[in-house]
Amino acid sequence: MTKEDVLTLLQGGGYVSGQRMSEQLGLSRAAIWKAIDRLRAEGYTIDSATNRGYCLTGTPNRLTQAGVERALGDHPWRSLVEVLPEVDSTNNVAKAAAAQGAPHGTVILSDYQTGGRGRRGRSFSSPQGMGVYCSVVLRYDVPPDRLLHLTAVIAEATRRAIVAATGLEPQIKWTNDLVLQDRKLCGILTELSLEAETGLTGYVIPGTGVNCGQRTEDFPAEIQAMAISLEQALQGPADRCALAAEMIRQYALAADDMLTNPAPWLEGYRRHCITLGRDVQILQGGGARPAHAEDIDDEGGLIVRLPDGTREIIRAGEVSVRGLYGYV
Repeated sequence: MTKEDVLTLLQGGGYVSGQRMSEQLGLSRAAIWKAIDRLRAEGYTIDSATNRGYCLTGTPNRLTQAGVERALGDHPWRSLVEVLPEVDSTNNVAKAAAAQGAPHGTVILSDYQTGGRGRRGRSFSSPQGMGVYCSVVLRYDVPPDRLLHLTAVIAEATRRAIVAATGLEPQIKWTNDLVLQDRKLCGILTELSLEAETGLTGYVIPGTGVNCGQRTEDFPAEIQAMAISLEQALQGPADRCALAAEMIRQYALAADDMLTNPAPWLEGYRRHCITLGRDVQILQGGGARPAHAEDIDDEGGLIVRLPDGTREIIRAGEVSVRGLYGYV
């Protein structure tokens, strides 16, 4: 932990002398120098000055185990977090872990997905070094219909995390996209397993991908006009470790409330749902039907008014919103 201990001292701000670090950490000056060299090799900018010591002036925007743990502090899920450099899909890794008995609150994060997935079998662009890709193992011993609102709650939790980490205020497109400037910032894919004998939920895996560092040219050509990253919105970098830690904090809070107190999360979802009050197309069974989106029910369903004046609750399929993602 020598390198991490040295980094913690430097993060206090200002210059720190090698002698002070040596005394506080009980390390030799040679060990301090080696730790400084390792940090520099990892992309940290550390200035040095005679009789003053070392000063941290720049940090790399990497998604690392140490960085996320540092940002999480003493959070109770800290020991359940695993940050991987590359996976096919964080949901796949989380499902494999869950099948082997991984506990509630297990978190899989990755810097890069080679096979990121969205809804209805679509791919999710997950380039290296540019996003936060996160899946969580949640265990609720209940029938699946008690969890119909889960994706909506996770969407609101993700929105709150982005607000806390960046100050940006994304909105939500029903049912599972976060939107900034009318472009997609984040997608959510929820998968669950049922116990064959009881029909109860074995585990549920919400997986979230947030675009963080992409420029326009980093997105696939077919989505460049409809996707956005935090860096584009901020006009500067977003700290991915800080965002990942805030997502974990919000997911833990949401997980505690999922069965007993989901109302505040659903109210937040309603308040920030960009779909409501707009004309939509309901995409189901290969066809499209026009409707007007009016509300979200307590299970996360979209209440729409059809052209004949009747109302319907949409729980499956997709909804295309007029004026969003190119639908005019």
